[in-house]
Amino acid sequence: MGERIFDFGLQYMGYGLEVLLCLLLVYQGRWRRLKGLGLYVAGLFLLDGVARPAALNYFGRTSAQFGYFYWLTDVVLALGAFLLICGFFRRACAHEERMWGFVRLLLVFVFILVLGVSLLSLTHNYAQLYSRGSIFIVEFSQNLYFTCLVLNTLLYVMIQQWAIDDDELGMLVCGMGIQFAGEAACLALVHLTTGESYGRAIFSLLAPICTLGMLSMWVYAIVKVPQTVTARLRPGNETVLVGANAD
Repeated sequence: MGERIFDFGLQYMGYGLEVLLCLLLVYQGRWRRLKGLGLYVAGLFLLDGVARPAALNYFGRTSAQFGYFYWLTDVVLALGAFLLICGFFRRACAHEERMWGFVRLLLVFVFILVLGVSLLSLTHNYAQLYSRGSIFIVEFSQNLYFTCLVLNTLLYVMIQQWAIDDDELGMLVCGMGIQFAGEAACLALVHLTTGESYGRAIFSLLAPICTLGMLSMWVYAIVKVPQTVTARLRPGNETVLVGANAD
């Protein structure tokens, strides 16, 4: 009983932070500038906080319909995370159009590669195509989340190497790192334990904690991190102002 109360507490804390983030974006007038973040958080709340519980109550936890719905919404959230990271890359390359052209092609190639690898797994499991939580949907979702982890890490390294003076972007990227790194570690544990109950229990506990860490860092970035003039260091230690984020 106590464990279920703790799980529900983590779950509803996450819902509260998601709503708080959306309200802060509107209240502080940052919704337009951070619309990608706002849409992702709103989608996370609507799918995970509203649609999934409604499907669970209607179909039941052990129903095939709920299984399909859960994994389909998981793919939608994975796609949303990928697009959000693409938006972060665009912001980091805002004044480097040539670099953005290269990064954009790289992101398209990576997405096609992930899709191809997931389709390849489908050919090896064709007999299970219509099984609960379709093999392709699960593979595609997990592959895309892992890709987001790698891309998010590369983005953080790029921010440091270019000395981009955008603390807000840095905090947003770090928040996504908490989410993806934590979930990747949990999924690896589940695979290593071959799906044992304690591995799944650890995953069900740490996954919402990672989400809370991400949302908390995003709230901090919006509330505490000032919007400053963006600067980039050029070779020879010359500082070049490239834009202003001040309201």
